[in-house]
Amino acid sequence: MGRKAQKRPSLITVARLLKTEQERTKGLWQRVVDFGLTDLRVLARGLDLESLELLEEFLLRADFGVRATLRLTDRVEQALRRGEALSQVQLTETLKEQISEILDPARRVELITAASGPTVYLIVGVNGAGKTTSVGKLGHLLAQGGRRVLVAAADTYRAGAVAQLESWASRIGGEFLRGQKGGDPAAVAFDALDAAEARGLDVVLIDTAGRLHSNKDLMQELTKIDRVIRKRLKGAPHETLLVLDATVGQNALRQLEGFSAAVDVSGIILSKLDSSSRGGIVVALQEEYGVPVKLVGTGESLADIEMFDAGAFLEGVFAER
Repeated sequence: MGRKAQKRPSLITVARLLKTEQERTKGLWQRVVDFGLTDLRVLARGLDLESLELLEEFLLRADFGVRATLRLTDRVEQALRRGEALSQVQLTETLKEQISEILDPARRVELITAASGPTVYLIVGVNGAGKTTSVGKLGHLLAQGGRRVLVAAADTYRAGAVAQLESWASRIGGEFLRGQKGGDPAAVAFDALDAAEARGLDVVLIDTAGRLHSNKDLMQELTKIDRVIRKRLKGAPHETLLVLDATVGQNALRQLEGFSAAVDVSGIILSKLDSSSRGGIVVALQEEYGVPVKLVGTGESLADIEMFDAGAFLEGVFAER
C-alpha cells in the first residue's frame, strides 16, 4: 500500500499563518468594537439629529462612557454644522480624529523599568477579574524578553490562588515566594524584595488578593502593602497595574476610581478582551481618569497578552467590515 496522502492546509489556514502581528491585532479590535457606522445616515442637507442620537446610542453601547460619548457627539455636531461631516467618510474621520486625541497619551505606552535593582510591579484588582492569570502572562512576557522574574503571592488567604500562581511561576521558569497562610500580605511583599535583591533578579511581580473596591478594610490593607514597598525600595512599586475584566463595562470605571483612592494606579491590564464586544472602555478609562490601558489579555494561553497599541486600536475600530 502506498503512503497515505498528507492533508494539505487550506488557503484560509495558510492566510492566517501569514498574517502579521499588526493584522492580527487589528482584527481583534474589529471584533471587539463595532460602532455600526454603516447604519448611520447623515443627510447632505445639514444636521441630522436622529443620526446624532443613533451615534450616541452606539457609543454608549460600546462602553465609551458618558464623558467620551458627549465629547465625540459634540464634536460631530460642530462638524456637521460647519459642513465638515456631511458624508459617512467625513463622519468617520471626525470620530477617528477625536478618539485619537483622547488616546494620544497612551500612544507610546510602555512599562516602567527601574534604573537599577529589581523592577517591582504591584498587581491589584477585584475577585474574578483574571488577576492571577494576568500575572502569569505578564511574567511570561517578561521572561521571553530575557528578564529573570520572581512571582510573590501576597494573597495569604486563598490556598487555591497561591497554588495557581505557583504553577504559573513554574511554567514561565520564574522563582516563587509565598507567605504563611493567613499572614501579613505586606510582609510577603517585603520578603519578596529582599529575595529579589539577594538573588540578583530583574523583576518582582506581587500578586495581591482580589478585593472589592468598596471594601474599606481590604483597601486599607492594600495601602499598607504599597507603603511597605515604598519604604523598602526607593522608587517602588515602579508600576501599580489594575486588572480589569473587559466584559464588565462601565463598572470598570468605578473599580478604577476605588483602587485609585487607595494606591497610585499607573496602568491597566485589560483582561478577557477576547470575550468582550465593548472595547470602547479603553477610551472611557483614558478620557475620564487619564489612566492608560498598558496591556491587553487576548486569550487563555500564556502568550495571549500584548502591549496596548493605540494605532492598532484605531485602525481596527474604523476598518472596513
